[in-house]
Amino acid sequence: MLTIISFSLAYLFPGDTLENLTGLVPQNEMQRAALEKQFKLDQSYIFQFIYYVGNLLTGDWGYSFTSGLPLREEVGIAMPATIELATYAMLMALFIGIPLGYYAGIRCYSTSDHLINSASITTYSFPVFWFALLLILVFSLELDVAPLSGRISLIYDIEPVTGFILFDVLLSDIENKSLAFKDALSHLALPTFAIGAITTASMIRITRRSVIDVKHRPYIAAAVSRGLSSWQIFTRHILRNALLPILPLMAIQITTLITNAMIVETLFSWPGIGNWLIQAIYQRDYPALRIGMMAVSTVVITLTILVDVLNRMIDPSREKYERATV
Repeated sequence: MLTIISFSLAYLFPGDTLENLTGLVPQNEMQRAALEKQFKLDQSYIFQFIYYVGNLLTGDWGYSFTSGLPLREEVGIAMPATIELATYAMLMALFIGIPLGYYAGIRCYSTSDHLINSASITTYSFPVFWFALLLILVFSLELDVAPLSGRISLIYDIEPVTGFILFDVLLSDIENKSLAFKDALSHLALPTFAIGAITTASMIRITRRSVIDVKHRPYIAAAVSRGLSSWQIFTRHILRNALLPILPLMAIQITTLITNAMIVETLFSWPGIGNWLIQAIYQRDYPALRIGMMAVSTVVITLTILVDVLNRMIDPSREKYERATV
């Protein structure tokens, strides 16, 4: 389906299809016919689609109009930068949001629960672009404690190996590696926090709601009647049962996470796929838009499927229940 949509974009973009695909303006009919034959535009739509899919599978993704570089290389450089931001933001949500959500759920309707819940609702209500601009204004422009843009200062020449700047710094052979690592961390801080804060707030609310639901189940009342302590009830019954409904919701969060990452990249001039796609839109680089859209969609769908598979492995009864329902 993704390849069909990506293929159709060449005909949906405004202007001449041949110019959208090649970036060349034919000077006469003979040149137009030669270009159409080269790019198979003189064939049927089905043959053109098969030719397009074949090129994708062989790694021939075309060239960017603006840079002249192969799109495969450009996506290979930009995509890891976006995945890096999204990964650190998700780790922040997992290691902060889930414990706080458990704590708020266990202490539900107490003062600490109201404080945590109010903070999470307020943070979640912020539009990500506004929150990112607020961080830039306070920490970069007013306090001058964090860099405004980029992944690392220009004085450090880091060769991309994994695409993750922290790992690339550790793998490099430059002098003052520790200073370069700190510099990369300072560049990561604000973009990661801008994305991670909103995802963490969402995770707190999801976890809190799940824990409260589990606490009111009959088997919890039975455990209390058996004389189990609060810690035993939490570790034996609440911890795992409250986690199971969270995993499917994490798959939904992945789409929001990637979307927020693409917005934040533009504000912080982070060289990720979102910033790259925005530049492609400004410059009407149609082949880059086709490939970029498909690459982002493929990553989102793949991560969603992986989370769903993980959920099935942890809770096989869910699959049996769905089959029984069908």
